[in-house]
Amino acid sequence: MRYGENDVLFRKEVKSMMKDMGFNYREAEESRKKFVRYKDGCKVYGMGISKFQEIAKKANAVYKVNQMVLVNTEILDCYLERFRLTSKEVNLDGE
Repeated sequence: MRYGENDVLFRKEVKSMMKDMGFNYREAEESRKKFVRYKDGCKVYGMGISKFQEIAKKANAVYKVNQMVLVNTEILDCYLERFRLTSKEVNLDGE
């Protein structure tokens, strides 16, 4: 095998396994992008478009280039991490 062929075969195998498990590979690729449009971002983050726009604006992660609006997912991720609940705050026992 030539250099790199092993990596290609491995990636194809992983991609096939993920597809069999119902994993949407295209969405995963989109989630790795640094900048996304509103429509793509709300799919990646699993929320409605208006809520995604609101959170992106609060995070100061919105960029406007001419008529195109992009959201920086790295900034948005950092902003969302501020709202993470600790195990003490999450009621895991249902009490």
